[in-house]
Amino acid sequence: MDNMDLTCGHFVNPFTDIGFKIIFGQPASKELLITLLNELLAGEHRIENLIFLDKENHSDSMADAGIIYDLYCLTDTGEYIIVEMQNRFHSSFLDRTLFYMCRAIGRQVENLREKRRKERELQTGKPETEEDFLLSEPMQENYGSRYKLSTVYGIFLMNFREPGLEEKFRTDTVIADRESGKVVNPHFRQIFLQFPYFTKELKDCETLYDKLIYTLKNMQHWNRMPDALKEQVFSRLEELAAVANLSLEDRIAYDKALDRYRVSRIVEEDAREAGWKKGLAEGRVEGRAEGRAEGRAEGRAEGLAEGQAKEKVAIARNLKSLGLSTAQIAQATGLTEEEVESTVNN
Repeated sequence: MDNMDLTCGHFVNPFTDIGFKIIFGQPASKELLITLLNELLAGEHRIENLIFLDKENHSDSMADAGIIYDLYCLTDTGEYIIVEMQNRFHSSFLDRTLFYMCRAIGRQVENLREKRRKERELQTGKPETEEDFLLSEPMQENYGSRYKLSTVYGIFLMNFREPGLEEKFRTDTVIADRESGKVVNPHFRQIFLQFPYFTKELKDCETLYDKLIYTLKNMQHWNRMPDALKEQVFSRLEELAAVANLSLEDRIAYDKALDRYRVSRIVEEDAREAGWKKGLAEGRVEGRAEGRAEGRAEGRAEGLAEGQAKEKVAIARNLKSLGLSTAQIAQATGLTEEEVESTVNN
C-alpha cells in the first residue's frame, strides 16, 4: 500500500462516503456536480440545472429494507441521475448497479404523479401543492403513455478494479443490438469509472474532464491546489473540500470515516500480504515434494487459496471490531452472512 494513502492532506478524501458527499452532495456544491456530469456526458447531454432527490428508495415490504443512493438527482430536462462512489471491491457489484438502475426506472411508473410534479417543479422553479398539480394534470391518458420513461443515468466512481469490466478507466454501457451495436432503448445508461486505471499525470491532462478526474484521484494528498489548475471550478472545489472549512458536525463525522478508511486499508493490505506469503511458502514446500514443475504449480495454487481464505477471515474479524454489520462485512469480503457469523465468533 502506498504510504500516501494514510496521509491527511488539506482536502477531504473523496473516496470516503462523507468526503464524497461534502464535495458533491450538498446544495452549495450543486454547480460543481453539474460541471462534473456535463464533462462526463459531453457531446451527449448538457445539464443546466438539477435538484437533489430523496436518496432513499423506500421498500415495498418489511422484508425489503430498500436501497440508498449516494446521490440521486433530477435534471431540468427530466433525466434521473444516480451517482455512486464505491471505495472497495465487493462481490456482485455489477449486479447491484443493475438493481439500482432498474429500481429507479421502475419507480417512474409506480410513482408517476410524484415524478411529474418533481419535473414540473424543477422546470418552473416553484413547488406545487397537490391541488395545483391535480388541476393542471390531464384527466385521462392512454395506457401506453404511463410507460413513457425518462432516461436514467448511473455514474459509478470506483476506487478498485472490477473483474467484470475491461481493464480500462471508463466503460459505457447501453441497451443495444448485439450484432449491429445500434441503441435499442436510450433510457438506460451506465458509466463505470475505475480510478486505478487512470494513470495520467497532471501535465498530460489537457481537458477539464481529465483534470477533474486527476484531482479527485489525488487531492486527498495535497496541501493546496496545483498552479496548473486555474479554472474557476477548482477554486470552488478548493473551498468546499478544505478540511478546515468543515462544520464541527461534518468534521467529527469525516474524522471517523477517515479513520475507518485507513484502518480497513491497513487490515486489507496486511491480510493480503500475509495470505500471499503463507500461500507461496506452502506452495513451495508441497511443490518440492511432488515435483519441481507440476508440484510447485499445484502447491502454490492450493496454498494461495488457503491464504486467501484466511485473509478473508482476518479482514472479517477486523471489520467486526470496527463496528460494521454482518451484512456490510459480507459485502466487503465476499463471505456469506452465515460464514461471517461463524468466523467472527470463533
